[in-house]
Amino acid sequence: MTALPELVRYLDSELRAAEVPDYDGALNGLQLGNSGQVTRIAAAVDFSLNTVAGAIREGATLLIVHHGMFWAGARPIVDVAYERLRQAIAADLAVYSSHIPLDIHPELGNNTLLARELGLEPDSGFGRYKDVTVGVSGSASLPTREILERTRAFSRRHASGVVSTPFDDSRRTERWAVVTGAGASTATLAEARERGVDTLIVGEGAHHTGVEALERGPVVIYAGHYATETLGVQALARKAGDRFQLPITFVDVPTGL
Repeated sequence: MTALPELVRYLDSELRAAEVPDYDGALNGLQLGNSGQVTRIAAAVDFSLNTVAGAIREGATLLIVHHGMFWAGARPIVDVAYERLRQAIAADLAVYSSHIPLDIHPELGNNTLLARELGLEPDSGFGRYKDVTVGVSGSASLPTREILERTRAFSRRHASGVVSTPFDDSRRTERWAVVTGAGASTATLAEARERGVDTLIVGEGAHHTGVEALERGPVVIYAGHYATETLGVQALARKAGDRFQLPITFVDVPTGL
C-alpha cells in the first residue's frame, strides 16, 4: 500500500508534468482522487467505461491512462460520462493521465519504445510541437517492406490493422521517424522532407496525408493510434510498481483504430 499523494509526486517528477506543453484538454497529472491509498496500479490507453470496469475487476485503486477524462473537452456529466465517473468513485479508483509528457519520455515514452519494438534505434528527436519534439528518428539500411512487416506483427497484438502508402518492393529505408498516435500531418510530412526522412511510422493520419505523401514522400506506415500508444502506459506502470512494490495490470481495450 502506498499513499496516493506520494505516488503522484513521483509520477509528476518522472514525467516533468508541469514543464511539458500540451493541449488544455490533456490536463496531465492526477485527474480523479481517491481515499488516499493505492494498492494496485492498472494501466490503459484510454479513460473509458471499459477500462474503468477492467481496472475495478483487477482490484486496482489507481488507473494510469494516456488519453484522460477530459479528452473530448468540457461536457455534461450524464449518460456514459456519468457512469464512468460513478463507477470509479464507488470503487475508490483514482485516475492519473499523461499525454505528451509520456510520449516524449526518453525511457518510458511511446515513441522510443515503439521504435525499439521495431528493431530501430533512435538517435534524435522528430515531430515538433511548440518547444518540444514528440517523436524520434534514426538511421537504418533496411528494406522498407521489412519495417512494414515488423510493424504489422506488432500492431496485430492489439487488433490494429496496418496500412501504408504504396512503395516498390525494392525500396530501402535509410532514415526513419516515429510519431505515435495522430502523427501524420502536413507539418510532420514537411519536417520529414526537410530532414531527409524517407519512412514515417505513425499511429494514424487524415486521408490528405496519404495524398501528400504520394506526391512528395515519405512513405507513411499507419500502424494504428491505439496500438502505437499501448507501450508507454505499461512501462510507466511497471516503473511505478517496482518503485513502490505494487502489483500492476494492463487493461487492453483495442479500438481497432
